Amino acid sequence: MSLVQELIQKISSLELTLVEKLSILFVAPFLLNALWQFIYSFRKDRVPLVFHWVPWVGSAVTYGMQPYEFFADCQRKYGDVFAFVLLGKVMTVYLGPKGHEFILNAKLNDVCAEDAYKHLTTPVFGEGVIYDCPNWKLMDQKKFVKGSLTKESFRSYVPKIRDEVLDYINNDPNFMGGDSKKKTGKTNVLNSQSELTILTASRSLLGDDMRQLLTKKWAKLFSDLDKGFTPLNFIFSHLPLPSYWTRDHAQKTISETYLSLINKRRATNDIGDRDLIDSLMKSSTYKDGSKMTDEEISHLLIGVLMGGQHTSASTSSWFLLHLGEKPELQEELFEEQERVLQGRDLTYDDLANMPLHNQVIKETLRMHMPLHSIFRKVTRPLPVPNSKYVVPKGHYVLVSPGFAMTNDAYFPNASDFQPHRWDETVEPVSADAKETVDYGFGKVSKGVSSPYLPFGGGRHRCIGEHFAYCQLGTILNTFVRTFKWKAVVPQPDYTSMVTLPEPNLSTITWERRDN
Repeated sequence: MSLVQELIQKISSLELTLVEKLSILFVAPFLLNALWQFIYSFRKDRVPLVFHWVPWVGSAVTYGMQPYEFFADCQRKYGDVFAFVLLGKVMTVYLGPKGHEFILNAKLNDVCAEDAYKHLTTPVFGEGVIYDCPNWKLMDQKKFVKGSLTKESFRSYVPKIRDEVLDYINNDPNFMGGDSKKKTGKTNVLNSQSELTILTASRSLLGDDMRQLLTKKWAKLFSDLDKGFTPLNFIFSHLPLPSYWTRDHAQKTISETYLSLINKRRATNDIGDRDLIDSLMKSSTYKDGSKMTDEEISHLLIGVLMGGQHTSASTSSWFLLHLGEKPELQEELFEEQERVLQGRDLTYDDLANMPLHNQVIKETLRMHMPLHSIFRKVTRPLPVPNSKYVVPKGHYVLVSPGFAMTNDAYFPNASDFQPHRWDETVEPVSADAKETVDYGFGKVSKGVSSPYLPFGGGRHRCIGEHFAYCQLGTILNTFVRTFKWKAVVPQPDYTSMVTLPEPNLSTITWERRDN
């Protein structure tokens, strides 16, 4: 019999009024929760626990509303290492570069990303991919995808992305709406960039065949999928709620669309070297000799697009808003284009010769890392280095590179948008940054103890960094070439698991350039 059941029976047997019994039943969980925390505080092998009154909920509200402020407050009280309760789960946080090293480079036998995220990502991506498979399969899947993320591929992607952006600007109601005489307007960039990044990624990565099938409804489907990444979904993978139903409908529709094109190419033996779909159809054999099924390929395509969607949609929204407050910076960017392009169209190789464009992206990622928290589930007792603490099996560890990147201790005046801080500032790197390790998808830097990690680190480091800079650089270049604009930067909205600008305040007022 559980403690709660025993307590209920004992209370029921007392000669009390119904109101008194209900009052005891209401108060008892709070008292037991406080007692548990009091006893926990005597454990010398446990990290300090953030006190909370509400059982199970813990610190979910304060963390969920303002995670960086919550971390800073806890850091002042407890130091860089502390734990808090998040909807029934105990999260051990280690802030700063040492925390990055502790968690992102933890041994595979000690922590597990799959156990932390599977119930969140599988309903969105589909079965058999990303976190719904053994880690070695995920490493192979990353290797399969990297075949379409080469410099040669990027050279073909830039003109496609540019054409897609111009078509969107000229014809979408968010901007010109087909009216070539329209000179000014207002646009909610959170809406426009969510659509634009899906369209440009689909056109470049998935090819012209897939792009021809897409309409604005396609971006809406990805928006519905994106709503599956919330704290509620992190705790409950399936609930009878409208957001869950639309998520499941979107996943099924997108997956079936991808699968129909795969089946068509297989039936006609039309498999070449056009896009990521062709690449996966030809080269997706795991190291144990088994092959990805076509359904799994369709699910992996969703995962690839969704991963890029988070980074590119949020980052491009943020840099448009920040630049809206800095018209002089827009002109610097325009002048940089004039010097490099001299009237011709942008190419991939030009992007490397536009340092200020890259610094705008870099600074935006510093201030607004798309994921404010990265989790792992502890699979066996995990000692915290240089301390007496041990994180128990079954608890979670949490790292937040975004907290370090917005901290004055590592970046002076961290709350100011200053792309020129990178003119002479060398990107902070770990002592072992030059060392590399291959987790199965190609060599990556072993060092993760840097305060600047916008794409994460370790075996789960994002493989799409170079594509992100290619896509974002082309989008930024095209906007600067086409518009001047003004904006007021809103506060971040942390209610989803992605750091986005406040939805209703993400508007720019634009004016078309005369060129």
